Amino acid sequence: MTEGEVTVAITSRAPAPGGGVSTTPAAGPPAPEPAPPGPRTAWAEGVERLRAAATTEPGRLRIIGAVLASLVLLFGTSAVWEVSDRVTAAEDVVGHSQPLSADAASIYRSLADADTASSSGFLAGAQEPREVRERYEKDIANASRLLVNAAANTDAGGDSRKEIALLGQQLPRYTGLIEQARATNRQGLPLGGAYLRYANEQMSTVLLPAAQRLYEAETGRLYKDYDDARSWPPVATLTGLLALGALVWAQRRNYRRTNRVFNHGLVAATAAAAVVLLWLTVGQTLARSGLSEARSGGQESLKVLNDARIASLQARAGENLTLIARGAVLAEDKTSDKYDVEFTKNMKELDSGLATALRLADDTSGRRPVQQALDGVAQWKQRHAAARETDMRGDYELALPQVIGDKDHKDSSGASFDTVDASLEQAVAHEQKQFTQAARGGLGALGGLVPGSAALAVVGAAAALLGIGRRLSEYR
Repeated sequence: MTEGEVTVAITSRAPAPGGGVSTTPAAGPPAPEPAPPGPRTAWAEGVERLRAAATTEPGRLRIIGAVLASLVLLFGTSAVWEVSDRVTAAEDVVGHSQPLSADAASIYRSLADADTASSSGFLAGAQEPREVRERYEKDIANASRLLVNAAANTDAGGDSRKEIALLGQQLPRYTGLIEQARATNRQGLPLGGAYLRYANEQMSTVLLPAAQRLYEAETGRLYKDYDDARSWPPVATLTGLLALGALVWAQRRNYRRTNRVFNHGLVAATAAAAVVLLWLTVGQTLARSGLSEARSGGQESLKVLNDARIASLQARAGENLTLIARGAVLAEDKTSDKYDVEFTKNMKELDSGLATALRLADDTSGRRPVQQALDGVAQWKQRHAAARETDMRGDYELALPQVIGDKDHKDSSGASFDTVDASLEQAVAHEQKQFTQAARGGLGALGGLVPGSAALAVVGAAAALLGIGRRLSEYR
């Protein structure tokens, strides 16, 4: 090579087999070594250990013990959770939603009765009877008190809250109109009747519809609590059956491998799970039965009786206003008296309601006052017809005592109404008592189930672990 020339060895030649020449590439840098595997996660290590444990009998027993204890605890937890919800709903039925529904019905009744009392007092003339005045004031005070109670116990933002606010705003307007009607009536001015009719219109078109909507909202809330309390606990039932099945399988496996009939720990765990499942089944069945009886035998009867009582009050108000208006207000047909038409309509509703209440009554104490009310309605219709015939002849002075009564007319339609109203009040009190007894019986059937389920679940899980531990000791 001459100076300045650069030679680069690209290949090296070596004799190849058979006398040829082979060309071999020049050696390059060494290949990198593979990277060591990264650290495994705790989950992967746990799975690996579980697989390794499952290859030996002690390892399998440990897995079985853990699964059995977990299932029993899961059963107890689900039973406590679901039964607690049902106990809360049943407590609401007894102590919250049903009383609120009853209060809403009482608000409606008090308003309707106040309207009836005001018209009765107006018919009596300038000197309103003291007992009629006291009845009106008692009704207004009762309605106001119940509205305050309902406002304190009703959920904010619900439909009930809107109706309570409306009633609170409109009730003072109604009482103001009544006072104006009374003041004008004492002066002997016919304008008093117009004030009274306008007050009645406010009652029938604003106050009573709002009270009806309030009652329906609270009753709907009550029925929701009924359904929640009566619903069967599906998760607890399913996990209970699963835990029992796993415990029976474990004992059968133990018997096949050791020829021992009983494992005391597993038997105790099975007994604990079986007791909880049986207790849950029987308790929920009795609770459903009691709450169903409270609803069908108590609440449904109460609803019918409340509706009947309201119809009787509105019929009485219509009867009074028929005399007060003296034909000045006509019905839609422009020929019939409006208030007499309303009286007839309400009496039909009263007849229908009492027939239904008599059918729903399930004992003598419940049927007796309803039958008395039916007899009173029949008498009321006869006396009203006689008073109406007298009024149609133009003899107002004779028709008036036939409606409101006096010392010479003790057999007035007003006396018949009082009989009907007192009988319905007695029937409502009886059905309320029946409801309370049945609902409390349903709630009592769930008593102790929550703490009992929790305690037995813990005992069952511990017993399962002890039973498996006894088997494991044989391998040491």
